[in-house]
Amino acid sequence: MTKQEINELKRLFTIKNCSITRICGCYVDGEKNKKTDFRQAFLALPEEEMFKYFEILRKCLSGTLGKNLLNLEFPLHTEEPGGTQEGLLRLRDSKLKDEALLEAFYDKIIETYEYVGNYLILLIHDVYDVPGRTSDGLDMEDASDEVYEYILCAICPVDLSKPGLSYNAEENIFQNRVRDWVVGMPETGFLFPAFNDRGADLHSALYYSKDAEELNENFMEQLLGCPVPLSAGAQKETFQTLIEETLGETCELEIVKNIHEKFQEMVAEHKEEPAPLILDKNEVKTLLAGSGVNNEKLAEFDNYFDAAAGQQTALYANNVFNTRSFDVKTPDITIKVSPDRTDLIETRKIDGLDCLVIRLDGGVEVNGITVHRPNLPSPGDDLQ
Repeated sequence: MTKQEINELKRLFTIKNCSITRICGCYVDGEKNKKTDFRQAFLALPEEEMFKYFEILRKCLSGTLGKNLLNLEFPLHTEEPGGTQEGLLRLRDSKLKDEALLEAFYDKIIETYEYVGNYLILLIHDVYDVPGRTSDGLDMEDASDEVYEYILCAICPVDLSKPGLSYNAEENIFQNRVRDWVVGMPETGFLFPAFNDRGADLHSALYYSKDAEELNENFMEQLLGCPVPLSAGAQKETFQTLIEETLGETCELEIVKNIHEKFQEMVAEHKEEPAPLILDKNEVKTLLAGSGVNNEKLAEFDNYFDAAAGQQTALYANNVFNTRSFDVKTPDITIKVSPDRTDLIETRKIDGLDCLVIRLDGGVEVNGITVHRPNLPSPGDDLQ
């Protein structure tokens, strides 16, 4: 799914655009016991409650693709009878009216979801009449292309409200506030099927994780049956390791600057595309070749990539490279350079010492204080 497709679904979660048919929920305590459950028509809820649910549902579709939001594909075996995808499809097609399917779904979450504390499982069924679009991207409300039927699940922590003082208007006094159990924003959730190319893609799902580094792998594998992708942090570490191992002793500042500049070009060329920039093995290899990495090193690249990331792994560009800054670190110094001015820094040997040289271009401030540069001799000038 692209960000535009995700935003299109988020716009459904308003009173004006709402087409949700049914909402169900199951409250689970810290001992994994079902405390209560409910199911009802969504439009029968009071408006105040609708707004609270809309906020939770929108949060399940919020974040950054490749970090909090992950596009998942179902392996073929999950679509066979008894498979995880087939089970989700039956749940969707039941329109959440089959009590046995709902109970089995709750049980599976309780069995696989790792969480310390109480939580609420929320599940909605929606039927979205997808409007057609003109060539310039305008919606045509009376020209529907297709109907997108889906379920969206959100798993929300339920915690006691904080203690404190409250004002009792009837008795005109301040007193200890009564603590109650409050439903928080979701920690985990998923959308099935995915809304790809503005239509249902039964072979894919969209997964949400509040913590981009804690993806709840067991839950993802057991409930959805999808392979667990590398987290955003793991993708960055994998890319860095891949560069270091491929280049070896030739991993010098100038080569890394070249990679950074080439990467900047790729991001700029992809800027108008709706989908995020994703790099597979061939694209990373092309990036290195275009950055001046020699053929001898490139010949070893495939093995390093397969070992570090796996043959089928793709890396999100916004996870693996910082396009907003160029950082140079030593044990004692960190230098941040504007991404388009890497030409200001270089390495040089001075008086037998390896030095990082920064060309001063414009004014200089130290701790916010403007300082003046002394007239220093240039290298090679005669010293008197």
